[in-house]
Amino acid sequence: MKTYRIALLPGDGIGPEVVGGARRVLEAVADRADLDFRYEVAAVGGAAIDAYGSPLPAPTLELCRFCDAVLLGAVGGPQWSDPSASVRPEQGLLSLRRELGLFANLRPIPVFPELQGLIPLRPEVLAGVDLLVVRELTGGLYFGPRKEQGADSDAWDTLLYCEAEVERVARVAFTAARGRRRRVTSVDKANVLASMRLWRRVVERVASEFPDVELEHRLVDSCAMDLVRQPAGIDVLLAGNLFGDILSDLAAVLAGSLGLLPSASLGEGSLGLYEPVHGSAPDLAELGVANPVAAVLSSAMLLRHSLDLDDEARDVEIAVSAALATHRTADVAAAGETAIGTSEMIDAILHQLDHPAPIPSRAGQGK
Repeated sequence: MKTYRIALLPGDGIGPEVVGGARRVLEAVADRADLDFRYEVAAVGGAAIDAYGSPLPAPTLELCRFCDAVLLGAVGGPQWSDPSASVRPEQGLLSLRRELGLFANLRPIPVFPELQGLIPLRPEVLAGVDLLVVRELTGGLYFGPRKEQGADSDAWDTLLYCEAEVERVARVAFTAARGRRRRVTSVDKANVLASMRLWRRVVERVASEFPDVELEHRLVDSCAMDLVRQPAGIDVLLAGNLFGDILSDLAAVLAGSLGLLPSASLGEGSLGLYEPVHGSAPDLAELGVANPVAAVLSSAMLLRHSLDLDDEARDVEIAVSAALATHRTADVAAAGETAIGTSEMIDAILHQLDHPAPIPSRAGQGK
């Protein structure tokens, strides 16, 4: 029996609930495949500030370094929301990515046919959509030199990229495209920003190493329009830290809810950080109604990318799709449809994992 160590960082708000649900799915996978998953739970974000005075305590970081993978819930909440505070929950997440060398964020946008009738876009717009966002994660505006507003009347953040940062994330995008539809759409603002002209030059150089993959450049503003006008034309979307953050949240409309979007933050090795794209949703915390699908799909990415368990990852993804055919949390329920809670959604996924069945068609929904 092979043993894997998984760090669980529940975080804040709905984080503990969705991570707890994802753990139940991982435990079922381990039982089915005769695997041994050892879980270590640690604090991050606002909960860590309250307990230790730091959003990323040293023991949490050391635990993550020595695990095979990290599954995180969410960070932040109104009690820590003062933007002028010297210590904030989000600093824990940013520091964790940097300290673990996780420079590429993969955000697939799942489009479930079972939900298309609930999405505010025409079915023909959604037809053929299969989109992966690759976001640079440790550079750009979020990590460049900055000046906080103090006694002065100005503050600034620097959009700084070096060639090596762009090159390594571009290589991740082109490698991913080779296993998909062999097309990379690189997003920048090269008509205005010098840093983005560097981005474009480096991406073109990397593209020359992948002659079997088509490259196109799009300015971020026009790309935002195309994401909701003709998203099927995009295969792998490569973007810097800020643009990737914004565009991947915009692309959530293609899935129907942020509660469905998983992500993986990867570096040079197999260690990865996996987390739902949604935030901590403090208004839903401890009510048992949060959608756990994004966390479950993040755990599937964990199985695939860090543990090399592709078959098990695919089983989880199929179970989620089948469960969504008949079970909905409030964020994806149709008007008048009975919504279920977090635990019930996990029950539905586990049932499909143990009793896989064809997904029934639903009247009035796009195929």
